[in-house]
Amino acid sequence: MLNYAGIPPLAAMAESDSRQLIAAELRSLIARIDISMRLIDAAMKPEEIEPACGSATAGSIEIFVLDDVTPRYASASAALNVCRAELGHALHRLSESGNAA
Repeated sequence: MLNYAGIPPLAAMAESDSRQLIAAELRSLIARIDISMRLIDAAMKPEEIEPACGSATAGSIEIFVLDDVTPRYASASAALNVCRAELGHALHRLSESGNAA
């Protein structure tokens, strides 16, 4: 019989239980990253602006809107994409280690 006295609760779990707990946490992190990426994508979409009928820009397709927020959103999205890929890789490796046993 194993003696778990003095061992933190997570370390005292059976290996398969701790692996399942870690996998669940990784899936949760991936889901939260997906939500953040969707929010960033929504924030980066240009808003539909309808020009006034009598304005000089009505019907014009040569309107450019420059902003300083999009590059930051794009950088954040790229960083989240890398994190998601690495977490997916970690989850895959964890599942591989579970199949070897």
